[in-house]
Amino acid sequence: VRAFVRRTGDASGLPDAVELAYGDVGDADSLAAAFDGRDAVFHAAASVEPWLPDPSVFTAVNVRGLENVLTAAKRTPTVKKIIYTSSFFALGPTDGYVADETQMHKGKTFCTEYEKSKVLADRIALQAAAEGVPITIVYPGVIYGPGKLTTGNLVSRILIERFNGRLPGYIGDGYDRESFCHVDDVVSGHIAAMEKGRVGERYLLTGKNLSFMHIFNMAANITNTKAPYFHVPLWLIEIYGWISVFISRITGKLPLISYPTVRVIRHQWAYSCEKAKRELGYNPRNLTEGLAEMLLWLKNEKLIKF
Repeated sequence: VRAFVRRTGDASGLPDAVELAYGDVGDADSLAAAFDGRDAVFHAAASVEPWLPDPSVFTAVNVRGLENVLTAAKRTPTVKKIIYTSSFFALGPTDGYVADETQMHKGKTFCTEYEKSKVLADRIALQAAAEGVPITIVYPGVIYGPGKLTTGNLVSRILIERFNGRLPGYIGDGYDRESFCHVDDVVSGHIAAMEKGRVGERYLLTGKNLSFMHIFNMAANITNTKAPYFHVPLWLIEIYGWISVFISRITGKLPLISYPTVRVIRHQWAYSCEKAKRELGYNPRNLTEGLAEMLLWLKNEKLIKF
């Protein structure tokens, strides 16, 4: 395995056996050098923030980055397959129903600049597939599990706030509905997509469709602690999000919750992973089992107490 990392990146979490290739998705030449001699490429690099002070970063990394990967792969004859990590956001909201891979984003309104960039990149990936590029697209849901507390590890970050008393109530009224998937299952789904995934096909690597209210209740049951007594209305969280963004512009530290995050929570994002189960052997674990593992990890890391 050869990992593509930025010079400024932290690769300390990678096993010693992994070979490192330095570069940036903004540089097609560095990508081509990294791809040399490889037979498969996993393109999972992205800017995954709900809000950034400079929104052009989303286009540069998420859209142009994919274009550069495709350009570099075309220049590398050894590359036989590309597994592109998209996002459930690329398919769009599912208010009141459960969607599958046939759903196409309407492309008219977006909750976040991140969502917009993933929709644009998704179109580029599908066009590349139509032109014969050996690309398979996977769409993870809301990923949870042990690991770095990045923006992508949203469930861990929210539960840390919950168990440390900084988030005393439920988020909203429970209308939100997300598709939760364990990080290890998503990894297995990527490998299965390389081995079994059909070129040009889309696969949802999602899981149980629930609201964050259910997540809070499940976490309380697992840890034998009390669930929240009340709901924090979304209009109040949105005000907090605007204030957080204002403070972020001053401090340079990205907010945990920004106003675009609240726009996301006002919708439902529920999906079926039946196609991935059928064609890839994707097998998402029970959410209670996965959350129990994650909560124990958070406790062992001394990030929460229960």
